[in-house]
Amino acid sequence: MELFTNWHSWPQAEAGLRDRLPAHTVTKVARAVAFAAGQHGDQRRPGGAPYTEHLLETLEVLVRGAGVADPDLLCAAALHDVVEDTTCTLAEVAAGFGPRVAELVGWVTIPAPAAGQDKAAIKEAYLRGLRHAPHDAILIKLADRASNVQTLRNLAPARQRAYYAQTIEHIVPLAEGEPWFRYWYASWRAEFADLATPPGSRRPGSSSRAGSAPIRDTSSQASRPTGYTM
Repeated sequence: MELFTNWHSWPQAEAGLRDRLPAHTVTKVARAVAFAAGQHGDQRRPGGAPYTEHLLETLEVLVRGAGVADPDLLCAAALHDVVEDTTCTLAEVAAGFGPRVAELVGWVTIPAPAAGQDKAAIKEAYLRGLRHAPHDAILIKLADRASNVQTLRNLAPARQRAYYAQTIEHIVPLAEGEPWFRYWYASWRAEFADLATPPGSRRPGSSSRAGSAPIRDTSSQASRPTGYTM
C-alpha cells in the first residue's frame, strides 16, 4: 500500500506541486492552503499532528497519486474541512475562491445537527448521500478518507474497526469508477483486512490478526479481486 505522508509542511507540498502542476495552479492552491491554515488555527489530528498535515496529505493523494491537476478541485481539497470544523461559511469560501469551489466544499461537509437531531444519524445520512455527489466531490472525499485511513493503526483499536467498517460500507463503493482509487483502496483493504473480524476471533490455521466472524461487508467490492477497490 502506497503511503502519502511526505508533505508535512507547505514548502514540502509546494515543491511537489511545482514538479507536477503549472505555476498559476500552484499559486491558487497556495492561497487556499494559507486560508485553510488560518481557519483551522491550532487544531490537531487525533494523533497530535497539526491539522494542516491532513489537508496536505489530501492534496498529495490527489496530485501525486491520482494525477489531478484541476485548480478548483485542488483548492476545494485544501478547504474541504473549513466549513465543517471552523466558523468559516460557504459564502466566505465562495467569495474567496468562487462558486465551484464552494459547491465542492459543500458536498464534502457533514451538516451540523439541528437542536434535537442525532449527530450519528446526520453523519450516516451524509455518507449515504455521497453516492449522489458530483464526480469531483467524490474525488475529494476519496482523497480525504485515504489520508485518514492510511495510518489507521494510530487510532485506538475500537476506533480502527469502526472506521474500517464505515469506510468499507460507504467509501469503498465510491471508487468503483475511479481506477487509481479503486486500486489504492484494494491494497489498503488487504493491508487492514484483520479489522474486518472482531477482536479475539480466529479461524483455524489463521494468523493472530485474522478472525472467525467477519464484519458484514455491504459494499459491492466484496467479491472483487484484491488489487482493485476503494
